[in-house]
Amino acid sequence: MGRKRLIIEMGMGVDQHGQEPTVAAARAVRNAIAHNALPGVWEVAGLNDPDEMIVEVKVAVPYPEQVREDEVLAVLPFGRKTLTVESGGMVVQGKAIPVLNDKNDEMLIAVAAVTVLIEND
Repeated sequence: MGRKRLIIEMGMGVDQHGQEPTVAAARAVRNAIAHNALPGVWEVAGLNDPDEMIVEVKVAVPYPEQVREDEVLAVLPFGRKTLTVESGGMVVQGKAIPVLNDKNDEMLIAVAAVTVLIEND
């Protein structure tokens, strides 16, 4: 059984304070899916349940080993979800504000690609 891609969505997310790569990654995924509707999942692909679609997420973020994968995937409302995290994105010098729990001056930027696929016979 093969797979066919329906859509690839791209997004960017930033954690300006707190230096949490998970926050930046989750925001990138949320940004990727924020302005999309997928009627083709039902009307073209013929799925009966949105959890039948396959959702592959790839995120590039500073400090990928710190990403809590379950929190990033929780952004997605439906699908059989997988996540690949790799080193990338960007670190930009910001301003540490102690009351915001900053550990340093870093702002973390993540990029994400969310691919929706279906199984085909």
